[in-house]
Amino acid sequence: MGIERDRLDPDDPARSAPWREWGPYVAARQWGTVREDYREDGDVWASFTYDDARSRAYRWGEDGLAAICDRRQHLCLGLTVWNGNDPHLKERLFGLTGPQGNHGEDVKEYWWYLDATPTSSYLKWRYHYPQAAFPYADLLAENKRRGPTDPEYELADTGIFDDGRFWAITVEYAKAAPDDICMRITARNHGPEAATIHALPTLWCRNDWTWDGTPAPVLRAAGDDRIVAEGAGLPAMTLTVGPGPTGRRPRLLFCDNETNTARLYGNDPLTPCPKDGINDHIIDGTPTVNLSLTGTKAAAWYELAVGAGEQAVVDVRLAPTGMHRGAIDDVVRSRLIEADEFYAELTPGDASADEARVLRQAFASLLWSKQFYRFDVSKWLDGDPAMPAPPEARRQGRNAQWRHVAVGDVLLMPDSWEYPWFAAWDLSFHCVTLAHVDAELAKEQLLVLLREWYMHPNGQLPAYEWSFGDVNPPVHAWAALRVFEIDGRRDLDFLQRVFHKLLINFTWWVNRKDAEGNNIFEGGFLGLDNIGPINRSESLPGGARLEQSDATGWMAMYCLNLLEMSIVLARHQPAYEDLATKFLEHFTLVAASMNDLGLWDDADGFFYDIVRLPSGEVVPIRCRSMVGLIPLFAMAVLHAPTEPLLPDFIERARWFIEHRPRLAESIGVFSRSATGADGLLSVVSPDRLRRILAPVLDEAEFLSPHGLRSLSAVHAHRPAVLAVEGFEATVDYEPGESTTGLYGGNSNWRGPIWFPLNFLIIEALRRYHVYLGDSYLVEFPTGSGDMHTLASVADGLADRLIALFLDDDDGRRPVFGSCELFQTDPRWHDLIPFSEYFHGDTGAGLGASHQTGWTALVADLLTARRWVFHETD
Repeated sequence: MGIERDRLDPDDPARSAPWREWGPYVAARQWGTVREDYREDGDVWASFTYDDARSRAYRWGEDGLAAICDRRQHLCLGLTVWNGNDPHLKERLFGLTGPQGNHGEDVKEYWWYLDATPTSSYLKWRYHYPQAAFPYADLLAENKRRGPTDPEYELADTGIFDDGRFWAITVEYAKAAPDDICMRITARNHGPEAATIHALPTLWCRNDWTWDGTPAPVLRAAGDDRIVAEGAGLPAMTLTVGPGPTGRRPRLLFCDNETNTARLYGNDPLTPCPKDGINDHIIDGTPTVNLSLTGTKAAAWYELAVGAGEQAVVDVRLAPTGMHRGAIDDVVRSRLIEADEFYAELTPGDASADEARVLRQAFASLLWSKQFYRFDVSKWLDGDPAMPAPPEARRQGRNAQWRHVAVGDVLLMPDSWEYPWFAAWDLSFHCVTLAHVDAELAKEQLLVLLREWYMHPNGQLPAYEWSFGDVNPPVHAWAALRVFEIDGRRDLDFLQRVFHKLLINFTWWVNRKDAEGNNIFEGGFLGLDNIGPINRSESLPGGARLEQSDATGWMAMYCLNLLEMSIVLARHQPAYEDLATKFLEHFTLVAASMNDLGLWDDADGFFYDIVRLPSGEVVPIRCRSMVGLIPLFAMAVLHAPTEPLLPDFIERARWFIEHRPRLAESIGVFSRSATGADGLLSVVSPDRLRRILAPVLDEAEFLSPHGLRSLSAVHAHRPAVLAVEGFEATVDYEPGESTTGLYGGNSNWRGPIWFPLNFLIIEALRRYHVYLGDSYLVEFPTGSGDMHTLASVADGLADRLIALFLDDDDGRRPVFGSCELFQTDPRWHDLIPFSEYFHGDTGAGLGASHQTGWTALVADLLTARRWVFHETD
């Protein structure tokens, strides 16, 4: 076991707590978020813009480049750079807002998270910064000109990297001790001639004082090489700055993390040295830095002249005053060795060097996505004591029913720039991957979302800050079971705590999302945005009602997840046995409704959403999509040890089989298999499974060279049409970016490949194989004549997903698409983006470029080569 593993000792969680105090908990974007929006009309993007961000203090959090902070974000340390040509310092990543992008919001920069350990003992970040002036205006204008059917205009498309004139900037953090943090900045000049870059390691305090009326902390100079942080809740720390490569010390600059009211609003200034004071001083020479060398934001200004192909290194150190432990070179070297040992232990022995690279960068990206998330909805709606009251209309606006939300936690974000806020179902997938490297944090994440400062008193889990009341798929129980399994199936206290709170959430679903009480569920878009021909969260005309195959499939899965939890817990506390019986019977009712009340189309051999008219007539939405595959996830295999341990459960199940034979037969309860498993509980019978898999494994429908499409390619020439009550809508196959503005237009479920549902399909097939065994064979691909077990099919699908990031036979990575800069330039080729979704035909990465929440599942696929079935016993 390596040193990093020792720090993560699960039998002594307190041991790792000090090491977790500092981490990469600063967002890549805080502007343009709901929590910073105080406009009456709720126009988030217009409320706080990129241009505002350099001059305006944030209310709820901070952002920066390669930035770290303490767990309460009192004090932040990050990087600011300037190429000498840009109109302002580069303090944060630039991107387009939702209205500015032709496919919604989109970051227009290139950076990567190359390495990270769970305790942040070692972190590594890379950024490619043009030496010419950053093309802000060109990116805005060209993307505005393009429409939804056009490709996005990216930074590489501007030609700014064509002659290789860019800086490769690497930031490493290495902890000598939990609170002794070395920061190393390396700037490599990839241009053909010498150039100068300005590097400014920056220390600043999150601004609470303006809103709370509390005393502000102080940063002050101590000599010419130290910045001391003190007062108002700050950890007592000193930033020590080393000399530059020439031996010259940097100049220390100070300003206040306060809004520049004169620039933004034409009002009298709050301070002569506001938030953008250092920027204005360096760019324009204005006297906007504090000559007394105090403030709440400070930077050490290095001017680095670097020859062509050469690099310059700058070291700084944040630690308690006088508490340095070891030379920086030694600390960085030791922590890198420990990180190497940590990932060597995780990487399968037969993994190629390319696979090992993908695995490590995926885990690193996930670990870098930890972010301090602070939001008090009541304060946000009502306003702060020291500030003017917001418009009265806001009190009944967005999230007004979620006033109990008052949070300040480190959470995993879906994407630190495009989605710098938690999302309930995303977080579940994050935690499954995270459990391989930090099971304690994965459990903490799942538990905290169930706490009373997140979960609504009625039992609903908050979806995301754009609308906490939206409904996400109920995958929390599934994630808790998988984390429990990856953690060695030993933390029963965790499982009990999750189970008790999920009982409340399950009841909310049953009471709120089953309109007719017939075990057919609704839920709206359920995270699948534009997958259908209509907005599934809106009412249909004429009193028609949408009944959802995916919502009902998720609920069947939820029943079985809680059944599995009940059985595990009942082995130790018999009181849970009654709940196992309850969820068995509830599952059978949901499964029977799915099969009997119109969601299953026996002619097509597929599950569809249906529209139920007031007359009782049922109109199926014959759209072959992931909506119809989600019922596959609702399955569990029961094993022999169950019987002697849970006699009451078995007796009740036998009574159910005897007295409800049609229900029991339809879901295969306790039918003996050739593999020794006692029973298969599933919505989809083995016969129906074969019918569903025929189109799923058909290359003309769902099966792509890169995974399973979210919508069948058959709809490219045969659009799905819904005509009801004089209303008509269609959906066709769109393998790339969305051509509609539905749900912001920045995601597309009408053809691309998405990791989370592919992952669940792979898991379901492996579990079916445990029951059905080697004698159950299907064609893979359909029509090929090649027969495979379900385990082999699952492996084949996993290999296709993994290959998205790997070099193919021509040395090209599908994720890079047609971008020749990434495909052919060795300075770019091994820097992996973990995109939000992937083109259904080419595999090119699309959407958010760092969706390392659920796309990091590729690390799970690589790590778990030897898949272990979770027995329900």
